[in-house]
Amino acid sequence: MVRARVRVRGRVQGVGFRWFVLHHARQLGVKGYVRNCPDGSVEVVVEGEPAVVERLLELVRLGPPPARVQAVEVQWETPTGEFADFDVRRTG
Repeated sequence: MVRARVRVRGRVQGVGFRWFVLHHARQLGVKGYVRNCPDGSVEVVVEGEPAVVERLLELVRLGPPPARVQAVEVQWETPTGEFADFDVRRTG
């Protein structure tokens, strides 16, 4: 298991980005959350098998068609196992 804390910058709010991440995360079977941040970025925290987390990161770098991803910052952390599912959280 691995854990990644991801900050996505660009045109990523108001374009269905969180729902795009939610859909793919649940399809891949990873755990964690996605939320908008006050600075206009989106934060994703994800835990799962390394190859599956990497696949989600590939999708995050693309985003849905209306999005324009300019930067993706990934911090690798120690997995905690705290998540039961993957969900959308309120702005943090």
